[in-house]
Amino acid sequence: MSATVMSPAVRRRWWWFLWGLLALLATGIAAYFVPPYLTGSSAVPIDRAIVGYYASLVVHALPAGLTLIIGPWQFVPRLRARFPKLHRVLGRVYLISVVAASGAAAYASAVTTSGFALQVAFYLLIVAWLYTAAQAYRTIRRREIALHRVWMIRNYALTFAAVTLRVYLMIGMRVLPSSVPFKDIYTAAAWAGLLGNVLIAEYFIIQRTLAPLARRAPRSGSAAGSPVAEPSAAV
Repeated sequence: MSATVMSPAVRRRWWWFLWGLLALLATGIAAYFVPPYLTGSSAVPIDRAIVGYYASLVVHALPAGLTLIIGPWQFVPRLRARFPKLHRVLGRVYLISVVAASGAAAYASAVTTSGFALQVAFYLLIVAWLYTAAQAYRTIRRREIALHRVWMIRNYALTFAAVTLRVYLMIGMRVLPSSVPFKDIYTAAAWAGLLGNVLIAEYFIIQRTLAPLARRAPRSGSAAGSPVAEPSAAV
């Protein structure tokens, strides 16, 4: 039984639909959760008795919100081709924001009273976020464009964990009984957002990068075994 293959037009429509959903959720979450920090409040409960905890969340939220908004536009091929200089500038701003947000998140994770399980999830996220950003920078400096895109997909998947965490949190608070502590729901949402996004990113990388290469390999082999065309026939 032959597998169903989508036409290029259908793939483009799906790509734009998923990109639009990604950009809408990223912008919406950033617009909803970041501004309250600018006014001294927060959209989620925060223990203000912990020294420096709220300040670290503010320092984290601003650059993290910036990465959420910038990220989707960096993946649009037409924008990269038409405005390469803007793409490079936004890329630098994005990577600097990742570093700044990670530093603040490291302190916030160290002093949080939400439990060891949440701390582990956040520290795994921070380390992976910085590592994928470093790899993305290293590969683009070496002009390894394909590898750079792979590492940026991984990096933005980790950035987008801020969105999926809050989506899972809202779902959990609605479907779970009120007897379940907020801390436990938040911890479960953090782990689900982290692991789920990593799996989705790797699946996307395989389908968009490795699978096309595998499909082209047999064609290259058959082309290599065929006789070379005369110059007049190739024109």
